[in-house]
Amino acid sequence: MKRVISLMLLSMFSVAMLAGCNTVAGAGKDVQGAGEKVEDAARKN
Repeated sequence: MKRVISLMLLSMFSVAMLAGCNTVAGAGKDVQGAGEKVEDAARKN
């Protein structure tokens, strides 16, 4: 029984980590896009 509970907790933790990575990657792309727009605006001036 302890093994089943341990495996369930491990799998839930793994899913949470994978979801977190996707969220962080998406946020990084958003920040990168905003930075590119700032660079473009700076080049125009």
